[in-house]
Amino acid sequence: MSSVVNIAAYKFIPLHDLPALRADVLARAEAAGLKGTVLLAEEGINLFLAGSGSGIDTLLHWLRTDHRFADLDVKFSCSASVPFRKLRVKIKREIIRMDHPAIQPQAGRAPAVAPATLARWLGQGADDDGRPVVMLDTRNAFEVDAGTFQGAIDWRIARFTQFPAAVQAHRDSLRGKTVVSFCTGGIRCEKAALYMAEAGIEHVYQLDGGILKYFEETGGQGFDGRCFVFDERIALDPALAPMSEAEPAAGA
Repeated sequence: MSSVVNIAAYKFIPLHDLPALRADVLARAEAAGLKGTVLLAEEGINLFLAGSGSGIDTLLHWLRTDHRFADLDVKFSCSASVPFRKLRVKIKREIIRMDHPAIQPQAGRAPAVAPATLARWLGQGADDDGRPVVMLDTRNAFEVDAGTFQGAIDWRIARFTQFPAAVQAHRDSLRGKTVVSFCTGGIRCEKAALYMAEAGIEHVYQLDGGILKYFEETGGQGFDGRCFVFDERIALDPALAPMSEAEPAAGA
């Protein structure tokens, strides 16, 4: 029985009170009995937490009383056990490291495509203007190996800091197409879309909410395999069931 609630969320928003915010988040998450990781940086917040439904609700209610997090978009899934061993709240230079300071999502989001719209585009083989749609996986190679969209571009990067160089090496192949960057929960593909726009690539979108939101809202149309996650669940299938609670992967 899946009684543990897991949440993933991020928001690019200027934060300037990091030590005080870290102390508050840590105290509130501990009081709610949650485990997982919260990253804080001057560019925003990124969190992966798990616990009881009431504990999750309590923390989210408190977070959303802060106007900066009032519209925090959260992805939910369930599991039979807590997939984290402890609670960590850390201050970082970036909530997702790209090492490209000119990219500042807190100053404005990249254009996003909703999961239902993307599913329709994939089904019809083009966007609503008739351009071919290219899916670009912005994740690390080992994550892609667990599952990805059918026909997605995979540049076999080992870490996200390699993404800008990969774009420069391949950008000509993306011209004239609608490029949809995607990742696990939306944070990497948001920075990726902004970088590609800066590099002069037109018609670039991020998949709003990443693979997890796509699974939640569409059931995973056009996606082969599972979505790798950085916790003890290992990977989630399109029904958001952990690998340990789903059927074994082919060849496993």
